[in-house]
Amino acid sequence: MNSEPSRPEPARLARLSMSLPAELFRQLDMMVEERGLPSRSQLIAELIRHALAEHEALTRPDDMLAGTITIVYAGGGGRVRQQLAETQSDYLKEVISSQHVFLEQDQSLEVLLVQGPAVRLKQLCDALRTIRGVQQLQLVTTTALLPPLHEQEGLAPPAGREAAE
Repeated sequence: MNSEPSRPEPARLARLSMSLPAELFRQLDMMVEERGLPSRSQLIAELIRHALAEHEALTRPDDMLAGTITIVYAGGGGRVRQQLAETQSDYLKEVISSQHVFLEQDQSLEVLLVQGPAVRLKQLCDALRTIRGVQQLQLVTTTALLPPLHEQEGLAPPAGREAAE
């Protein structure tokens, strides 16, 4: 019997060969170097994951997604912040948390951690964009989800967990 702990299997890899215009290739290599990545493959995989999550949000509106909404807005004497809070309260199931900081020149930055059906996240973004004073808004999503924050009473714990005694 082997006493070593079992190790997870490495991810299976598939090779991809592609041709790019020379200037695009040069810019890709610069980006790899500037980010300090070990290879082009790592950067390309990151870019593809981002594109796939964005595609999924557009083509599968009922799929669950997690992500962030980043908002930059003009201060507006607190009016904008109040409207943002009211809009977020309309989406309590989707908005997990928010972080706010004041920027220079009477601007603010707010980052929302969100999870929900793609269509609801899009509706939330659309509602936030309509608030006068919002200057920038970007939704970044992933198909990986947050684990359940609370177990409901009467339900069995997730596989691998034992009930508390």
